[in-house]
Amino acid sequence: MAKLNVNPTRMELLNLKRRIKTAERGHKLLRDKQDGLMQKFMEIIREARSLRNEVEKKLSAAFKNFTQASAMMYPEMLENALLYPSADVSLAVETKNVMSVRIPHFKLHQEGNILNYGYLQTSGELDMALEAFQETLPLLIQLAEIEKQAERLAEETEKTRRRVNALEHMLLPNLKETFKFITMKLGEAERSAITGVMRIKASMEQ
Repeated sequence: MAKLNVNPTRMELLNLKRRIKTAERGHKLLRDKQDGLMQKFMEIIREARSLRNEVEKKLSAAFKNFTQASAMMYPEMLENALLYPSADVSLAVETKNVMSVRIPHFKLHQEGNILNYGYLQTSGELDMALEAFQETLPLLIQLAEIEKQAERLAEETEKTRRRVNALEHMLLPNLKETFKFITMKLGEAERSAITGVMRIKASMEQ
């Protein structure tokens, strides 16, 4: 702790009292915000973990089918089947406010059928793989959104934690130490003044 470099006056004492009150109120608000952010962060982490497991399972099955299709088809046939996609995908990005944190919100729009080739020279595994990839894409976008939310919330939680620590371990102790110092100095000055008055009174009585 270190006292601030201020003059030990009653005006400064009143000013310090107001600053301490404001700092304590700010400390409580920041602590509440930190707790809320942490709670929301943990909720998102659990949601992201569950969604990631689902995405990994779906992608694993899709890649397995695609690998089988690649082994069963000639490379030229596979390339021709995938050369001209007929499905259109667009992604709109918005931002929303979650506990004073601006986070992205993705809106995916899909049109058309991903299967745009003849079935005579392609395998059923290729159909299943492409359909699985198409079904998994919205989940991937949702996962990206959730993980970005977690990242932004983690950054805000860390900033809030640093502010809480600065108030708790630096500013408030320094203000209170300075308040105590000025109170002591004013008390000494008051006692000194009383002593002086008593001496003058005793001198006058003699």
